[in-house]
Amino acid sequence: MQNHIEHFEIPDYLLAADSAIALQYDGVNTPKVSAKGEDEIAQEIIRIAIEHQVPIYDNPELNRWLQQLNVEDEIPKELYVAIAEVLAFAYQLNNKTPQ
Repeated sequence: MQNHIEHFEIPDYLLAADSAIALQYDGVNTPKVSAKGEDEIAQEIIRIAIEHQVPIYDNPELNRWLQQLNVEDEIPKELYVAIAEVLAFAYQLNNKTPQ
């Protein structure tokens, strides 16, 4: 069964995720980890993202790297390219371009 949120389709396996990261990016400063968690916390992060129509990017390998960071940590330079792909994905879904 697929869950539908407006124009987003969220696969059921994401709703049962055992790990999730939320990023914060203001368009100027380095992106930061704004939330992270496992099991029930991960599922709550995903639920809140869906509720607020925040794009969800499924990349288990990147998630494993980001789980090593703390909340409020800036993304390390070594992950800039991967995070740029995430941001490009989010902008494209929202038909926007960065300033």
